[in-house]
Amino acid sequence: MKILIASDIHGSASAARYLIGHFEDGKYDRIILAGDILYHGPRNDLPGEYNCMKTAELLNIYKDKIRSVRGNCDSEVDQMVLQFSITDDYAVVEADGKRLFISHGHIYGPGRLPDEMYDAMICGHTHVPMHEYVRSFGEYKGMLLCNPGSTSIPKGGSEAGYMSYENGRFNWHKLETGEIYDSVEM
Repeated sequence: MKILIASDIHGSASAARYLIGHFEDGKYDRIILAGDILYHGPRNDLPGEYNCMKTAELLNIYKDKIRSVRGNCDSEVDQMVLQFSITDDYAVVEADGKRLFISHGHIYGPGRLPDEMYDAMICGHTHVPMHEYVRSFGEYKGMLLCNPGSTSIPKGGSEAGYMSYENGRFNWHKLETGEIYDSVEM
């Protein structure tokens, strides 16, 4: 299964347009959105081409392919314009025999891991791409913790980007070009 994974779109229609383009060009099966889809939040600057209704319109076309979770900036009013659910605090997605735990990062994240063990945990929230193994011991690598970064308001010196998953491998991509700049295998 080939999955496009993104977080922290924050109402940027241009970021949504890039994601949809990569989804179509890359022949992905699904899209995972790790929260903060429409509203930019009071601590963030407005992202490029800030247009919540256009962002919703672009994403709603793929409503049957999207699995999303609630971010700290997502609200009930956002759900009124999105045709896919954004109300769950977390989701579990199975792909290629692997179990992926998806959360935005403000409830479950690096500081609060789920009680159960998964092959990988994906969360956004910080707007900084990263990957590291947690709960490892001895030769056991543990659970891979991944953050795709932000598609619209990157932080920590990172570029706008997203992740992809296929056959146990996560790739980090630059948003505008789709170029892979980092990779890790479970």
